[in-house]
Amino acid sequence: MRIWTAPKIDRAADVWISPWDWKVVKPANFVLGEHTDIGSYTVILAQQGVIIEDDAQIGPHCAILSVSTIDGKQGQVTIKKNARVGAHTVIMPGVTVGENAIVGACSFVNRDIPTNEVWFGTPARFVRKS
Repeated sequence: MRIWTAPKIDRAADVWISPWDWKVVKPANFVLGEHTDIGSYTVILAQQGVIIEDDAQIGPHCAILSVSTIDGKQGQVTIKKNARVGAHTVIMPGVTVGENAIVGACSFVNRDIPTNEVWFGTPARFVRKS
């Protein structure tokens, strides 16, 4: 078992870049659970709040957006405990990814994903129970 150490996030900054090359915009509105894994080059726009719960995994090159300037949508994003989000996925404002849910790589998530389900695609659609 690897040892997990929580990053020291500068909550006063407008933009904080992790030692693993993922970025949080407005880190004052960002909550990170324990034993999480966020891939490099992921961008988290936390203006309206982003919560990533314990044991969640986010692949590299993802975008987690609590604000979308294209369509004006806003809302807190929550990624629940033990959820998995594949590489190159976009999660839109107001979405909750349920506990133990799996989101396949290169997905566009514009609605909630229930607990214990596998979704993928553009837009993401239900595939099966996990």
